[in-house]
Amino acid sequence: MTVTSVRDLRRIADAVASLCDRTVHDVVMRSDCRQLRLTLDDGQILLVSVLLDEDGRPRLDADILRTTEETPIGQLEVEFDDSE
Repeated sequence: MTVTSVRDLRRIADAVASLCDRTVHDVVMRSDCRQLRLTLDDGQILLVSVLLDEDGRPRLDADILRTTEETPIGQLEVEFDDSE
């Protein structure tokens, strides 16, 4: 039996908890059944995957991918002072 870190369990729980009161728009399972992608009504994506650890044992992983509208937009602006 493998032991999952508390940090990983909290991250997975947070990702799954984000589904509360949400509408799932689309669900896609990878052909090898190692990844499930749930697209939510607001465009966010929940990825549930089975990954192999260093010893080749499977472990569950879940992540929320935010839409591009929620990520900061812009670029770093650097001004050069020509006074020198």
